Amino acid sequence: MKKIITIIRKEWAEVFKNRMVIFSVLFLPLLFTALPLIILGLTRNAGVGGLTADLPTQFNQFCGVGMTSGECFQVYMASQFTLLFLMMPLIIPINIAAYSIVGEKSTHSLEPLLATPITTAELLAGKNLAAVIPAVLATWAGFLMYCLGVIIITSRPVAVALLSPIWLAAIFLVGPLMAVLSVNFSLMVSSRVNDPRTAEQISTVIILPVLILFIGQISGFIFVSRQIVWLIALCALVLDIVMVYLAVQLFQRETILTRCK
Repeated sequence: MKKIITIIRKEWAEVFKNRMVIFSVLFLPLLFTALPLIILGLTRNAGVGGLTADLPTQFNQFCGVGMTSGECFQVYMASQFTLLFLMMPLIIPINIAAYSIVGEKSTHSLEPLLATPITTAELLAGKNLAAVIPAVLATWAGFLMYCLGVIIITSRPVAVALLSPIWLAAIFLVGPLMAVLSVNFSLMVSSRVNDPRTAEQISTVIILPVLILFIGQISGFIFVSRQIVWLIALCALVLDIVMVYLAVQLFQRETILTRCK
């Protein structure tokens, strides 16, 4: 465990010198939190006097008993924006994990690290946690600020709908699973290329599934339900196990050292 903690400290000392890493960890959560709150604030008085029957049929699932059409619309919008917090743990770790190995190749700090008596599993565990922890904490912090803003800006029914168990499970359970998936995919890419920008660009492919889900819900083709959230959680768990296994198997010390020279 001490070796893993040492790797985590080493990773943080190096990657947080990169401005893009600091931007993704600090400013991305602020952007993803502020943007939906601004939109919710602008739509606060939209349709306040209307009834839920005035809304299109597809909005009915977002309406609680006694809600006005304006409150239903806000619940709908809040549900759309909550998906942003599932993209966040995918996006934030990319810069950290992609730079993790390929960055050390360029600075020639990877060779002495691989020469130490540390197993591949311990090395990747340390690099995993070094990227996952900031991503998860930033996502949770952004979501808590979002919840606080919703409570202040909107009415009580809207806030209760946002804090439903299914959305809490999506953020606090699916979010970390997404972060682990993103990190291991980025580590595999980073171990196979020699340029940090190439590693980051290829790693962004992992964002596409959630982006498609977000676009699908915004356009009305998909509505994220309890079943979909649990299905995403199960798929993410299975993919995490597969990705961790592949990351360990594909991390070949001799090959990496040869390419570093």
